[in-house]
Amino acid sequence: GEMSVVAKARRRRRQMPEDIATNSELEAAISVALPSNYNFEVKKTLWRLREVGARKVALQLPEGLLLFANALAEVLGRFHECRIVVLGDVTYGACCVDDLTAKALGCDFLVHYGHSCLAPSSVTGPLKSLYVFVDIDFDVEHLCGCIEAQFGETRALALAGTIQFSTGIARAREALSARLPQEHPLSGGEVLGCTSPRLDESVEAIVFVADGRFHLESIMIRNPTVPAFRYDPYAKRLTRERYDHARLRQLRDDAVRDAREARAVGVVLGTLGQGSPAVLG
Repeated sequence: GEMSVVAKARRRRRQMPEDIATNSELEAAISVALPSNYNFEVKKTLWRLREVGARKVALQLPEGLLLFANALAEVLGRFHECRIVVLGDVTYGACCVDDLTAKALGCDFLVHYGHSCLAPSSVTGPLKSLYVFVDIDFDVEHLCGCIEAQFGETRALALAGTIQFSTGIARAREALSARLPQEHPLSGGEVLGCTSPRLDESVEAIVFVADGRFHLESIMIRNPTVPAFRYDPYAKRLTRERYDHARLRQLRDDAVRDAREARAVGVVLGTLGQGSPAVLG
């Protein structure tokens, strides 16, 4: 009936244009400029830029991905007529959507790479934005082999990691029948520096896929009694990781004591994506 016609029309509208989806010249440019195991979702980005008619686009990348900024700018600018601005300030995490700088530079669109979308597009309005997680492919079979060699038949394991490796983590979870803990609003197995799940008491160990310790420490702090292991997908090594929880508690206690004795307290509001005046109030 009428509803099915409307639904079909909506699907057609949301279908990626053929000149982007099957553009061999674009695919060649992507393969030359960017590593094949990194998914920067270039086609999806171009589609979105065309949809909104973006004319000045800000690219925001975390430190580990900034080396690809010029290549991304070149490809996007070549296949969509617009000016590209690369934001050079440090991006600490998913909450660091720098919409204010993008607006101040006259940009009408912001592409935020490498982190989950904790700051919704309603916060960055009227500046339109797109999140690109940059899924990175790695050797899942090697990860599974390391886990089997370390733990044998033990299957009370929790698998987690950073958003870049989430696809591979999900595949490993299926192969190993491991658990994929989740803390909403994040996806299963995803951990941020500020947000991590509390594990079930039956979990015997954490295996965390990441090339650094920052996000791992988040889940270690949340689960101080669970042994933690980190798999580095670049070095292809599984290592036992430890955290000085007693030192952390001491530092916190000292800070609380100092705050109690303070006569004037200042509260700082950040200007990045989650800097909410309502929370400050």
